[in-house]
Amino acid sequence: MFLPIRDNNPTRSAPVVNYLLIALNCVAWLVQLWMMATFGETVVVAGYGLVPSRITTDPAGEAFTVLTSMFMHGDWMHIGWNMVFLYIFGDNVEDAVGRGRYTLLYVACGAAAALAQVLINPTSPIPMVGASGAIAGMLGAYLVLYPRAPVTVFNTFFPLWFLFPPLLVFPAWLVVGEWFIGNLFGGLGALAQQAQGGRDGSMVAFFAHLGGFVAGLLLIRPAMTGRQKVEVDRWHGWRPPPRRPPPGVSQSEADVFHDARPRPGRWDPWN
Repeated sequence: MFLPIRDNNPTRSAPVVNYLLIALNCVAWLVQLWMMATFGETVVVAGYGLVPSRITTDPAGEAFTVLTSMFMHGDWMHIGWNMVFLYIFGDNVEDAVGRGRYTLLYVACGAAAALAQVLINPTSPIPMVGASGAIAGMLGAYLVLYPRAPVTVFNTFFPLWFLFPPLLVFPAWLVVGEWFIGNLFGGLGALAQQAQGGRDGSMVAFFAHLGGFVAGLLLIRPAMTGRQKVEVDRWHGWRPPPRRPPPGVSQSEADVFHDARPRPGRWDPWN
């Protein structure tokens, strides 16, 4: 498995909203820890997490849990990796669509994630917590905006260290694609287990991830209306580098004639 740790995709301005979301998630996690120590884990998680069976029975009364569950987490690793993914991919989505639209996009993807999980298992009594669904939406948006942006990943399969270094650089489409396939197979496995009459033993809300991801894929184009996407460096690992311009021709002129890179101001949705 390859875990992303950074991307080579600078932003034009400080991603204020993304930083605030990371801070809010961290503060909410600390508050959650205090509440669980004071009132008990079962009371807090069941009271503020999203429970499909309750929200299908009382949608109006349980609607607030769609938002509260988005800022709760299961453990330190859960929030840690969620914030890493949000830090890597969220800032560029905010840079592309703007702060206001980014806020709405994040919340909308989180709501879509909750809806997907409820629809797939409406009678489940298991509380769902985590920002993973909303962050999955940012992965979907990033995939549309910057599919070939270089992403540095950590290779967790130690035997491969004899052949490749621990840190590798892959295009965003491969990194996000690996994440999507892992969640897809996890979700199908959970459905198969339920179909056989067993209870899904996984605590991972796979279909919340998939629902948020699809929402990000679909909503990013409307969110980009009237916006211009900034140029980014491209990953060229599996193809020859761009041709050098002939003597007397600048690189910018060569780019225009050969269309080697998107021209400034043009939004190329496939990067």
